[in-house]
Amino acid sequence: MSTYSGIWPVAPTPFNDDGTLDLEGMKRVLDCLIDQGADGICVLANFSEQFLISDAEREVLAQLSVEHIAGRVPVIVTISHYATQIAVERARFAKDLGADIVMMMPPYHGALLKGTPEQSFEQFAAVGKVGIPIMVQDAPLSGVELPVPLLVRMAKEIEAVKLFKIECPRAANKIRALIEQGEDAIEAPFDGEEAITLLADLDAGATGSMTSGMIVDQIKPVITKYRAGDVSGATEAYGRVAMAVNHENRQCGWQSCKAAMVEGGVIKSEFCRHPIPPLHPAIRSRLIDLLRSLDPLVLRWGT
Repeated sequence: MSTYSGIWPVAPTPFNDDGTLDLEGMKRVLDCLIDQGADGICVLANFSEQFLISDAEREVLAQLSVEHIAGRVPVIVTISHYATQIAVERARFAKDLGADIVMMMPPYHGALLKGTPEQSFEQFAAVGKVGIPIMVQDAPLSGVELPVPLLVRMAKEIEAVKLFKIECPRAANKIRALIEQGEDAIEAPFDGEEAITLLADLDAGATGSMTSGMIVDQIKPVITKYRAGDVSGATEAYGRVAMAVNHENRQCGWQSCKAAMVEGGVIKSEFCRHPIPPLHPAIRSRLIDLLRSLDPLVLRWGT
């Protein structure tokens, strides 16, 4: 059984209403995720609004997260950057803090600056020399194609590359092919995208999922039941959360977790920095209605 399995949510980054970091709120977010049953936590990812956070703030948040979690669960620190040198520096910083894993997308900047397959391999190899396990994030946001043979080469030739977050279209097909071609070199194939394709991805061999932090306690039973061999139970558990997962994925994005955490008293504000607009009131209302029927811990945690 893989060392890396289960549900490893992305922690949202809470801001105050004036746009400053809410550091006490960040601690409450981490505690809430652990209380929900998270098997690991990822910070500074896309659903943490990493593209709206300064470099100095990244360091503050990474240090706070590793120190506050204090070994209760493994911590993944996202280090993606177009410049290989900066990705390496971020990896060293995360390792020195005591992070367990780093996650990175291939090199890209905007729509046109994209690393070639060889450049992507070289960047992951350079980060691999830092000596901390790497999760390869195969996300549409980068616009960089990571074909299965390239991922298999990374797994076999870069010792640190151990985990894969596959969230491209038809992720299950890619996960299945990755496992078939990479065999034992593929230690931990995860899915993402708020678990909207979780059942198909588990069928394909995914060992875990990197969801948002919204309803970790509600999605976790899908994974635990499936990995225990109770596929019908997992299917039933997924059916229970599917509408909320769909609404999050298709209508809300990372703002869903913040809305739920405000509703449940985990954080004070669901502010997102400009140019991100607030959720439409009707979209938010539908989200909370869908969540209430599930009675998730997030809506009770801070009340």
